[in-house]
Amino acid sequence: MARYVTTTLPYVNADPHIGFALEIIEADVIARAWRLRGEEVFFSTGADEHGQKIWEAAERAGKNAQEYVDYYAHEVEKLKEALSLSTDHFIRTTDTAHKEAAQEMWRRCMEAGDIYKKSYTGRYCVGCEAYKTERELDAEEHCVLHPSLTLEERTEENYFFAFSKYTEQLLAVLNTPASIVPEWRREEAVRFVTEGLEDFSISRKKEKLSWGVPVPGDDTQVMYVWFDALTSYLSTLGWPRDGNGLYEKFWVNGTTLQMAGKDQVRFQSLMWQAMLCSAGIKNTDQVFYHGFINSGGQRMSKSLGNVISPYELVEKYGTEATRYVLLRHVHPTEDSDVTWERLDEWYTANLVNGLGNLLARIMKLAETHLEKGIDQPEEDDFDPKYWNSLDTFEFSQGMDLVWSKIQVLDERITREEPFKLVKSDPEAGRKNITELTHELYAVGRLLAPFMPDTSERIKEAVLSNKKPENLFPRLS
Repeated sequence: MARYVTTTLPYVNADPHIGFALEIIEADVIARAWRLRGEEVFFSTGADEHGQKIWEAAERAGKNAQEYVDYYAHEVEKLKEALSLSTDHFIRTTDTAHKEAAQEMWRRCMEAGDIYKKSYTGRYCVGCEAYKTERELDAEEHCVLHPSLTLEERTEENYFFAFSKYTEQLLAVLNTPASIVPEWRREEAVRFVTEGLEDFSISRKKEKLSWGVPVPGDDTQVMYVWFDALTSYLSTLGWPRDGNGLYEKFWVNGTTLQMAGKDQVRFQSLMWQAMLCSAGIKNTDQVFYHGFINSGGQRMSKSLGNVISPYELVEKYGTEATRYVLLRHVHPTEDSDVTWERLDEWYTANLVNGLGNLLARIMKLAETHLEKGIDQPEEDDFDPKYWNSLDTFEFSQGMDLVWSKIQVLDERITREEPFKLVKSDPEAGRKNITELTHELYAVGRLLAPFMPDTSERIKEAVLSNKKPENLFPRLS
């Protein structure tokens, strides 16, 4: 089966943050797990490069917008190597092919009678780059996602999308339990629809904001940033031309999965799905929403000085350890708290003293007492609980299953003392050590989607019968 997985596109007005690192690593695990099962996979990510926030950030930096996004898009693209990602494509919304796709999406929605022009007065959140309705404001009438920003009252003549027309079709899409994970996010989307949909603005006047995709047939307007960014899920597959057949294979005939943060429900599962309905395109099969990462009980922000960069994590702990802490110690769907102190504890206890120490102990015994490595084991089936943890996006549960096997191996070594047995009864001792290496190889296989380099190094060590260099050095 052809399977397509994509992340949201991070907004390139700053360096990539830990929340997006979580999202793209989770997507990578899913892509790798599908490939392990023999599926044909297309895994995409990219950079969201238009809009007011980027225009203003570029001005503050004294650069033109294109220079500015070129730099930050490259910073996002570097995550592929830094986090050991198996992405197939990196889409930029400044790519010519993408802009053509966004304009084609506009034309199709226009032909469906779903785009019209009108004058509108509303409260605008620069952080969201969207007008806010009453139900999206807190008690102080601030945007719930950006409470520190003052809403701007704006009157403009813009194009609108007939969102209210799609109430019944959206409810039909949402009626499938698997359409959104977790379930309470699906219920949130259903409530939003049943409380009443309002048509929303999808363009800005070019004289006020020129940094965007031009509206077809109207050179006085540019598209709202998210209208063009959402279309990237199709343009990355070559839509609408589809010269390479990827769109037909992965979107039309395949299974589609989008990964997003919990604040994206309105955009990913409602607005985007309505746009697809309007354009006559199949809806997304499933959207998974992850929680936020906080630090010290507070949401990360530059003003508080508690922001943790994925590049900082990799520099301190390494790529594999970064993947480990985000997959095992961050809850998949609820908010989690991460501090440098906790990161140090998790790294030392579970990687240095845990997996790293176990590998060193077993392979030292094997290298000393076995003549050669084990033959390539047959690829037996994984525990159904393991696959279920991945199918349900319970990444930490999947990691816990692996670490339970690591604990069992540690306990077996303590109980059976192969280092003593091999001296008193060499044959029984070698048999015991061989069994340990087989179990260690199985741990390596289980780690493949989560920690791919660690997985390969463990398997190579067992097959070559060589104790590898320290996987996880102690912190200085």
